Amino acid sequence: MTHPKKPRPAISQADYQRLSEFRYLIRRFLEFSQLQANEAGLTPRQHQALLAIKGYPGGGPVAVGDLAERLRIRHHSAVELVNRLSEAGLVVRDQDKTDNRRVLLQLTPLADGRLAELSAAHLDELSRIEPMLRRLLSRQEPV
Repeated sequence: MTHPKKPRPAISQADYQRLSEFRYLIRRFLEFSQLQANEAGLTPRQHQALLAIKGYPGGGPVAVGDLAERLRIRHHSAVELVNRLSEAGLVVRDQDKTDNRRVLLQLTPLADGRLAELSAAHLDELSRIEPMLRRLLSRQEPV
């Protein structure tokens, strides 16, 4: 038995423009983020990893598998990334005391400092584009 398809709502030119503007703002923010990471001596992926570890929900320990999920990458890619972060002195690994199969990650003071500087710049950039995002998300016409 097949279910009837719901009719697709009409999409207006304004909807297309809002979606296009939203994608543009995301691309601009990501470009900004990449440049900032590079200036801090990090790859964008390393910056994302440090932020994912520091900003993990609940502030609890972050396992490599958790990091892989947060970055939407495969586990073995996360392991390689953690290896590079560890070699750069940005993360330390500890065995989980309750589950020896899990490796928990923690930022070093060096990583904390770099991430704090990057995060301040990113928060400034977000506050700059926030009015545009609010307008788009509230479905107001672009200016």
